[in-house]
Amino acid sequence: MGTDTVRTATADESDDGGARAARQREQRGWYFYDWACSVYSTSVLTVFLGPYLTSVAKAAADPEGYVHPLGIPVRAGSFFPYAVSLSVVVAVLLMPLVGAAADRSGRKKPLLAAAAYTGAAATTAMFFLGGDRYLLGGLLLIVANAAQSVAMMLYNSYLPQIAPPEERDAVSSRGWAFGYAAGSLVLVVNLVLYLAHDSFGVSESMAVRICLASAGLWWGGFTLIPLLRLRDRPPAVRETTAAGAAPTAPGLRQLMATLRDMRRHPLTLAFLLAYLVYNDGIQTVISQASVYGSEELGLSQSTLIGAVLLVQVLAVAGALGMGRLARTYGAKRTILGSLVAWTLTLGAGYFLPEGAPVGFFLLAAAIGLVLGGSQALSRSLFSHLVPPGKEAEYFSAYELSDRGMSWLGPLLFGITYQLTGSYRDAILSLVAFFVLGFVLLARVPVRRAIDAAGNPVPEKI
Repeated sequence: MGTDTVRTATADESDDGGARAARQREQRGWYFYDWACSVYSTSVLTVFLGPYLTSVAKAAADPEGYVHPLGIPVRAGSFFPYAVSLSVVVAVLLMPLVGAAADRSGRKKPLLAAAAYTGAAATTAMFFLGGDRYLLGGLLLIVANAAQSVAMMLYNSYLPQIAPPEERDAVSSRGWAFGYAAGSLVLVVNLVLYLAHDSFGVSESMAVRICLASAGLWWGGFTLIPLLRLRDRPPAVRETTAAGAAPTAPGLRQLMATLRDMRRHPLTLAFLLAYLVYNDGIQTVISQASVYGSEELGLSQSTLIGAVLLVQVLAVAGALGMGRLARTYGAKRTILGSLVAWTLTLGAGYFLPEGAPVGFFLLAAAIGLVLGGSQALSRSLFSHLVPPGKEAEYFSAYELSDRGMSWLGPLLFGITYQLTGSYRDAILSLVAFFVLGFVLLARVPVRRAIDAAGNPVPEKI
């Protein structure tokens, strides 16, 4: 096999005024994809779809409370977390294939458009979830969630191309802030519609379906901005066989090569394993909290929306605050402290009495203060553990691994509820992810890991 290297311009190779202006224009377009798709994560996945799809499944359940997708008996209350889990498995199967196609062709933008509009269309079609159509709801959830994961992978892969190293933290943070701002804005509108649905002449069910569909329309509409401003670049490396034909399965071959290379850095792998465990717990809390609040605590949809809105607002302040703590105590200690806070928050949630909105808001505030910082500091800490020149492929494995285990938390949540019939036991089961993640992370000697990766060791880490 021969390799023809095609050199492409990177974001920091030219910094004249015209190139800088073009780069900033592309960056501003890039921000808007987070603005477009984050509404799906907040309004659909976190707030409305879990309780609504659960109610639709219950309407279709037999007298014992079970639905039977494909003839399999499933407790109606477990259907939503099972569907979330299956959607992640589908995403993990798709991401290497789509990523390989993007790297091989250099045409990320058409693939981003296909994934984004597939997800937006599935989300918009949730308007038709009524009566006992739980199977339709599960199918649309799987399609939308998998498409969103694939699109985010492609979106994130633009960052090294549109920002030089010294700008990436700021550019990435702005995109993240755009997403939380959009989520907060749309949740406020959703709350007005839901609370005043009678004034608008629609039923409560219709109001929820409008909120679901509007998230899809928002996603699709604002995706036009990054598609107009982002540009494709030729692939950096083009592999050819001896006969000049394209190789088979380059994505799988690259993935295996990356994993083999990572074996030479076992401490980097050790951190990655710890992150996978506790991040799975974080993602599960985000996706299942509204189900717990509505089904176990008997809280109203307006209370749940208000709590999620509180999380969105405080997540920005929490991330900035944890960033300041990291400058004083180091990223590792700050992350470990956040995992203790996650554990205590879930423990407190287990003991919340029914119909206690004040307690639920306090828990939402605690989650918001540690949510953004836990993930932001984990990503920045991992960046120190990546060998120079291996950033793209290591972060590709990071993204794939992130999605690869995030099915386990919803599965454990659903199984625990199926076995016990208690959402309290289900939410408490997630403590295991934070405890185990804490133990695994505490055992990683990050200074030695950074040095072994060939990077300078910061004074505070």
